[in-house]
Amino acid sequence: MAAAIETGEAPLLERALLYDLALAFDWEYDREFIRLIDEAARGLRLRTVIISTDNLSEILPRVRARELDFLILFDRASGATPDFMSLQSLALLHGRDVIDPVERLRWASDKATMHLELIAHGLHTPHTVILPSYESEKEYPLSAEELAPLGSPFIIKPANTTGGSLGVIENALGPEDALLARLSYPRDKYLLQEKIVPEEKGDKRFWFRGFYVLGEVHVTWWDDRTHVYSEFRPEDEWVCPLEPLTAVVRGIAAISGLRFFSTEIVRDIRGRLLSVDYVNEICDMRLQSLHPDGVPDAVVRKIASRIASYVHESVTPGRS
Repeated sequence: MAAAIETGEAPLLERALLYDLALAFDWEYDREFIRLIDEAARGLRLRTVIISTDNLSEILPRVRARELDFLILFDRASGATPDFMSLQSLALLHGRDVIDPVERLRWASDKATMHLELIAHGLHTPHTVILPSYESEKEYPLSAEELAPLGSPFIIKPANTTGGSLGVIENALGPEDALLARLSYPRDKYLLQEKIVPEEKGDKRFWFRGFYVLGEVHVTWWDDRTHVYSEFRPEDEWVCPLEPLTAVVRGIAAISGLRFFSTEIVRDIRGRLLSVDYVNEICDMRLQSLHPDGVPDAVVRKIASRIASYVHESVTPGRS
């Protein structure tokens, strides 16, 4: 039986199980990441429960009946699998800490919204033209003057249809390409962006992925052509200072309100430090040791450790 914890609510039934951390996931490739968080949490003597598609139907009624509860929900599932949304809704109803609520994820994942927010807060992005959805405005004339700052070719990407470069056109040449793209996902807004060419020095291509996790920032090199990561090591600061990259990630965290996400940053051939893919709200945390295009294992372990330590900091004060 879990030890009693003061939560500010009516006490749970005596038969209830109370966990410090619930880990919810619905993607088979998340298993190793979830296992690492679980191991780190148990190493801190935290009580954890893992909730997957295998046991959700058993656990959800128990949560609803207050026979099982948790203080913090790390949710990797509700954004993609509606059945998990009931679990998150119950957690929010009971005043639990959810990382991160779906409503916030959806707002932050809209590229058009985030582009305007980043610009308003002084962060730098590629030159961008935002188009309304085809469904809301079928006729949307684009002039040569409007497209000229984008250069040629330019990139077209949907604002909300994401995942695996879905819907992205890398080498658009004119208004006709924009029209065809808008027809592909007629309910989505679209961004037309200048194509960014990163600076290169030796074997380094200055394209980065930054991870923000509960106050910590971890930066990696990331190749936009191969999608292969490499660790950012202390000696790399001689080539590219880390602090400006970290500042961009923290700026996006403050704007988005998310506590766990990744983002892409580029230092281009003109020396500009640009945010190019603003918020990846459910970042791919496959391990590089198991998948060539996965995140370096050391980085995944640091992120897992930070999640566990955050839970420990949050739930242990005052515990006997």
